[in-house]
Amino acid sequence: MKRRSLTTDAAADNHLDTLCQVLAALDSPAQLKAFLTDLCTPAELEALTDRWRVVPLLLEGRSYRDIHDVSGVSVTTIGRVARCLGEGQGYRLAADAMHLPSHRPGLDTAQLDASNQ
Repeated sequence: MKRRSLTTDAAADNHLDTLCQVLAALDSPAQLKAFLTDLCTPAELEALTDRWRVVPLLLEGRSYRDIHDVSGVSVTTIGRVARCLGEGQGYRLAADAMHLPSHRPGLDTAQLDASNQ
């Protein structure tokens, strides 16, 4: 793991806020792709795209194993995305912005985890 300098949590949050402002200021998917390609390593881009790629599949109600079989994304990663999606934070905001269908009504994260054991 990378060793951090004496940066405080507040400073780290400020840096994240600044990065978010940069991302929001870009005008097109092409500009964002160019920035992300410069910002991230190929492995980081793959991890980001893997996480996003499973969101629509989870929203369709597909099982973790099925998602793994069609995407190659690890079941652990799929589970993490499902938990975050169930909390209604960033993945949910992005899915709504992309007009992806909502996941099955009444199915919470614990049920997703249990049905995919």
